[in-house]
Amino acid sequence: MKEQTFFLQPFSKSESLSKLKIKGNVARYENQFTIQYALLEDLTEIEIAEESEEPTRKHELWQNTCFEFFLGVENSDRYWEFNMSPSGDWNVYRFDSYRQGMQEETAFTILPFSVQYLSDGLAIVLSVNLNLIISIDMILKVGISTVIKHKDGSVTYWALTHPETDADFHQQDSFIIEF
Repeated sequence: MKEQTFFLQPFSKSESLSKLKIKGNVARYENQFTIQYALLEDLTEIEIAEESEEPTRKHELWQNTCFEFFLGVENSDRYWEFNMSPSGDWNVYRFDSYRQGMQEETAFTILPFSVQYLSDGLAIVLSVNLNLIISIDMILKVGISTVIKHKDGSVTYWALTHPETDADFHQQDSFIIEF
């Protein structure tokens, strides 16, 4: 099993003044991929969607607080975007290349993740079988990000790294974890 801890960085310096911390770990065992996020802060200042009675696939989850990760494979422009809302709603998109050919990834009919409220924040955990989209022998490149919507209406963007002048999670230069 390969495993790595991560700490997300805010896009702008003004966002780093917040007490907010986003950390977690990712692991790949054979072709089972697991990601765990911990959002650490008093959640009273963050807008979090209420838990859905029946979590479903939904579009534009990134318009609110949303945990995301991107999977690419070595020597390919194709990649996938996974979105998870604290409400339980989710989506997975496939792209042919940078922001091109976006379509829902129909290989996934559910995205089994859990949301747990902690005394100092919340945690999201997902374990997913990648055999649905890639073979076990492919080298996986991972980008991890989070969009945080604050109750004052402001939005902050967090990622492993921000290689461009705009917050753009689709840049494969930001897929810096490899398995």
